[in-house]
Formats: sequence, structure tokens, C-alpha cells
Amino acid sequence: MPKVSFNEKLCKGCGLCVTVCPKKIVALKKELNDKGYHPAEVTDAEKCIGCAFCATICPDCVITVEK
Repeated sequence: MPKVSFNEKLCKGCGLCVTVCPKKIVALKKELNDKGYHPAEVTDAEKCIGCAFCATICPDCVITVEK
């Protein structure tokens, strides 16, 4: 099963990763990170197919996908 991790401390909450996820399992958290942004997270890791679209579109390279 693929594993997706976000460096929440560096995430600016732009939401691009949310828009490209084909399984619609990436969302912005309600909580803020240290910089005042809503970081992204995977809401249902078991549905992740490891496509890495989220990591590819991330402008700050805060997403890692391990297959």
C-alpha cells in the first residue's frame, strides 16, 4: 500500500494537491500549522493508489509518496 506524507510545517495550504487527487482523499486540515496555514493531509490512506499527482503538483515539494 502506498504511503503519502506531508511536511506540515512547510505546507502553505495552497490546495493544489486537493484538486488533482483522483480519489478525492486529500484535504486541508482545519488546524493551522506554525506559520498560520491549513496544511494538507490524506483523509483515507487505504484508498490511495500512489499516483503521486499530489507530490508532482506541489510547488514547495512538501509531499512524499512511497510505493
